[in-house]
Amino acid sequence: MASTPHDFVLEEAGPLAGVAKTGVNLEAMKQPGAFAKPDGSPLDCDGEDDVGSIIDESSDFVSQVLMKVCEERDLPVALKIGAHRGVNPALKSAGDGVVAFADAGVLARLCSRFPKVRFLVTFLSRNNQHEACVLASKFRNLHIYGCWWFCNNPSIIREITKMRVEMLGTAFTAQHSDARVVDQLVYKWSHSRAVIAKVLAEEYAKLSEAEWTPTRKEIRRDVHRLFGGSYEEFMAKSLR
Repeated sequence: MASTPHDFVLEEAGPLAGVAKTGVNLEAMKQPGAFAKPDGSPLDCDGEDDVGSIIDESSDFVSQVLMKVCEERDLPVALKIGAHRGVNPALKSAGDGVVAFADAGVLARLCSRFPKVRFLVTFLSRNNQHEACVLASKFRNLHIYGCWWFCNNPSIIREITKMRVEMLGTAFTAQHSDARVVDQLVYKWSHSRAVIAKVLAEEYAKLSEAEWTPTRKEIRRDVHRLFGGSYEEFMAKSLR
């Protein structure tokens, strides 16, 4: 979902045959963060974080290649938004942090500009979660998922899941199998299932108080949607 296959080849005579070449630096495109800092300036690790860029909206690669391929082949664009790389360079790959407030406006513009492209999105900062829910309720081509990295704490999983259920019902994916090392999946799923189950139990209790008793079938349906079913529905629906 998050990576291009190593053997992917875009045929010259394919759907982009009429697109003029613009002198894209192929080697630069391979570098981490190639489209996040279009001005080429280094990350500033002192003081307050800058507003996090998601992608260079004016990039020819984005508009003339990536989005056209995704629309033509009905492939989703997966975005993980909000990492601040190299906060502590001395820790090398373990020195990444989080952008306090990533610019979600870029995501809104992408969803609006490319309505036939599916976007799968998760935010790293707790501060972006409410806006993400609002955007997901406004754009049918946007699906939010998971509690990623620094949000993978039981207290934050509970807060985010509860807010998403209140705002989106079951139209999101509660958690995903993302792990920097395989061992992380062992505890990730055990505590995620326990926390999400408690959130659902509280919501069903509210329904019972309102004299609506959910059936076993309805509960199974909701759990299925939160753990993959909603994503499958999102991928299957027509955006034409």
